[in-house]
Amino acid sequence: MLKRRLAAAACVGIMLLLPAQPSAAAAPANPDVVIEWNQLAQSTVPGSAGPLAVRYFTMVHIAMFDASNAIERRYTPFKVGAKSSAGASPEAAAAQAAHDVLVALVPGDGPKAIYDAALAARLATIPPGQAAQGVAIGAHVAKRVIAWRANDGIFGPAVPYSLPVIPGLWQPAAPGVPPGLTQLPGATPFTLRSITQFLVPRFPELNTARYATDFEEVKTIGKSDSAIRTPTETQTAQLFAGVITSTNIFMMWNNVARDVTLSEDLDLVDSARLFAFVNATMMDSLLSTQTGKFIYGLWRPITAIRNAGADENPGTAEDPTWSPLLGTPPYPTYPGNMAGLGACAAKSLEYGLEADDFAFSVTWVGSGSNPNVTRNYTSFSQLAQEEADSRIYGGIHFRFDNEASQASCAKIVEHAYGRLMRPR
Repeated sequence: MLKRRLAAAACVGIMLLLPAQPSAAAAPANPDVVIEWNQLAQSTVPGSAGPLAVRYFTMVHIAMFDASNAIERRYTPFKVGAKSSAGASPEAAAAQAAHDVLVALVPGDGPKAIYDAALAARLATIPPGQAAQGVAIGAHVAKRVIAWRANDGIFGPAVPYSLPVIPGLWQPAAPGVPPGLTQLPGATPFTLRSITQFLVPRFPELNTARYATDFEEVKTIGKSDSAIRTPTETQTAQLFAGVITSTNIFMMWNNVARDVTLSEDLDLVDSARLFAFVNATMMDSLLSTQTGKFIYGLWRPITAIRNAGADENPGTAEDPTWSPLLGTPPYPTYPGNMAGLGACAAKSLEYGLEADDFAFSVTWVGSGSNPNVTRNYTSFSQLAQEEADSRIYGGIHFRFDNEASQASCAKIVEHAYGRLMRPR
């Protein structure tokens, strides 16, 4: 039974947990190894990865789960099934697997030295015979995970994408800027059988009342100098967009997972399983929603509002000088990436912990001269909805973009929990 500690909410910030001190007796598998390597990934994954940074976390946590679970054998594997002796250390297996995946993914002697030191410190706390057996399992699983994802196309070359200048179709908000992430429709997902398995349905047509309603909402509240957007809503848009913080949304959700993992006293395998679900479903959410964008090719609010005279909807009014609070991403609007990512993370935590209503806090670390911002939440879904709404406050998404993603991503999580890492 999960222990519900709603009153003891931990602050979500980046920290490194130090391994336990060596003991002469065989110590139980230490679950903080999962958190330690998650935090190491956060501090070393290159910023140039952008939203694709979630692939690093996904591979690390799948490897950690499959390695530790190969010894305890409580669940079916995510990807790699392996045999091990009962004397192997799950903790050593998880640490070695995470180490090898990160060494393969993050170039440079500097990061490798960090990973090597962390692994050595961890293994020093485990009896040598148990450690050696765990290391062998971890190395085997990592090798298999790396080979599995070697040609998954997530960091593949850009694919040309352009649309004719027709009302409703996407056009670059900044002329000359090529569309981004065009390679993702050809990538291989982690949990889905195909990247379009849960493709969102078509958006509301331009001449409908629903389109006009959502058009007016983003036009009013998402304008750069909106008179109705509150200071809190402006800050919300900036936080989730990473404008005033160095804490991106993947760090944020992984830190939420860390804090609830600690508050619930999850063991090593269950911790690894939860982190694997959170990150793998976020990765597949991004692949699914980005693919939907290029399939449907709907224009962004900035283009829609400046050219509303051509949409044949009497409920919309053109504003040729309108600009959003946030910079517009270089790809179509529908469905929304951010809303889907939050929905998947929240639903994965809800499924894994058997409840949505957990009290916790999130701290965004300020960038430059900006201060840290801490907010309190009473459920995972509350945080996810705020993440979705932030894109409307920022003027870069319609509400129907968000709702389509949220519905689709709930299916992604249900599918993942139904077929992967199942209790034996």
